[in-house]
Amino acid sequence: MSECLLALALSACVVGMGWLALAMDVHARQAWGRPAGAKAARTLRAMGTTALVLALVLCLQVDHATMAVLVWVMALAVGAVSVAMVLAWRARWLGLLAPWTGRDARKEAPASTPDGHRDPDNATRRNR
Repeated sequence: MSECLLALALSACVVGMGWLALAMDVHARQAWGRPAGAKAARTLRAMGTTALVLALVLCLQVDHATMAVLVWVMALAVGAVSVAMVLAWRARWLGLLAPWTGRDARKEAPASTPDGHRDPDNATRRNR
């Protein structure tokens, strides 16, 4: 039972970090080709914060407070590194965490973002 709760806590950390990343304009542009918008960004930040707090509660259900906080911090680190790797490798995959937000952006993303940086996912798709 405790393994399931820890797996849920780790999953909540990964998803929460993903939602927090998508709330940032730069990462939303990587995932959808456009910023998320003010209302969507607030919603994503609230959902991300809730997921991280849920992960802490799940860790506290498994162990005593000092060990639970240690496990939670380690899960936060795993979540952050996982999201960073997805952003570096396949940023569009992160958009799957909030499909309702990027629905309109999936039609065709520009080859470069408005700040002039190239979108490697779109460039790779065109070269195939």
